[in-house]
Amino acid sequence: MEADGIVHAIFLIFTGAAVIATLVLYARQALPVAYIALGLLFGPWGIGLATDPAVIRGMADVGILFLLFLLGLNLEPQELKRLMREVTEVTLVTCAAFWLIGAAIGLAFGYSALESMLIGAAMMFSSTIIGLKLLPTSALHHQRMGEIIVSILLLQDVIAIVVLLLMEGWGGGNNPIAKIALLLFGAPALVVFAFLFSRHAITRLLLKFDQIHEYIFLLAIGWCLAIAELAQVIGLSYEIGAFVAGVSLATNPVARFIAESLKPLRDFFLIMFFFALGAGFDVTFLPAVFVPALALAGAALVLKPIIFDKILEREKEREDLARQIGVRLGQISEFSLLIAVVGYQTAVLSEEASYLIQAATILTFVGSSYWIVLRYPTPVAVSDRLRRD
Repeated sequence: MEADGIVHAIFLIFTGAAVIATLVLYARQALPVAYIALGLLFGPWGIGLATDPAVIRGMADVGILFLLFLLGLNLEPQELKRLMREVTEVTLVTCAAFWLIGAAIGLAFGYSALESMLIGAAMMFSSTIIGLKLLPTSALHHQRMGEIIVSILLLQDVIAIVVLLLMEGWGGGNNPIAKIALLLFGAPALVVFAFLFSRHAITRLLLKFDQIHEYIFLLAIGWCLAIAELAQVIGLSYEIGAFVAGVSLATNPVARFIAESLKPLRDFFLIMFFFALGAGFDVTFLPAVFVPALALAGAALVLKPIIFDKILEREKEREDLARQIGVRLGQISEFSLLIAVVGYQTAVLSEEASYLIQAATILTFVGSSYWIVLRYPTPVAVSDRLRRD
């Protein structure tokens, strides 16, 4: 996309978002839903003003990187280790339950056994964007709820990466075991490198030039993107690399300053994410997949909160806390969109099955965002009583 095209796309997104956000706030509705609707309207299958959603989505993915980088900045390594031990059983049990539900729905609507297994896999994961973007900063970093949500989402991300590697190996004829072995060895190597380099180079630079805020800002972004790129090169994901980069700086005295300074940049790209989600959906497939997508989305929105609630209560979490965590994780994930796209590209999913997963994911994004924003504290709540940043 040429420079003029990029400026035009940003103009459409943010001018349109400003107008529709104004209308949505007057109507006391959820802002993320408005951005998705704007993408559907302006996208190539709407009125066609934004004709290259792939480029917009690529820019939007940067928002996810910054979100996970900021998350890592506010999470001490020892605390992360303790949390992972506590939520491993919860994550594995819930993923198994969601997989069975999704696969059963796929089989009930006549999809093949392999497609149904992948529909079940898409059902397993909750959205990092919805889970973290709609969680107040105070709850995210300093409360039990934030700790549990972060840990569950991180473990789900690791499982999602394994699923994607298996799909690529199955569809491309490569050896998926070799890729998983690379993951098992590459992840610890990335963590060790990031922590050593951060301690002996990045931290010293931050401390030496801590009065020059512009330099701190640039160094933090450079470090985030460098480790994200390194993670991608060794077979992991940009998201995991960004998170590792953040955790490696978490003990630095300027970590909180970096987190605050990057918030506007994160929000800029996350608006693009929601817009790209709507713009990238081909609405011509909607009649063919609407009923099964509605069934899959309905199952996620209704059953995921209940199952999370029951499992967390069994782990001795408070009833009100378990219920709210279940609602905040009660949607399908952006990783499921990757499963849909990769599955179609590698010929393990039909085009119809791919769009089924995409449609169900968007429906849960809309339903879950609406539910959370109107019922629980969020940074984008329209009610003064529920607004928490």
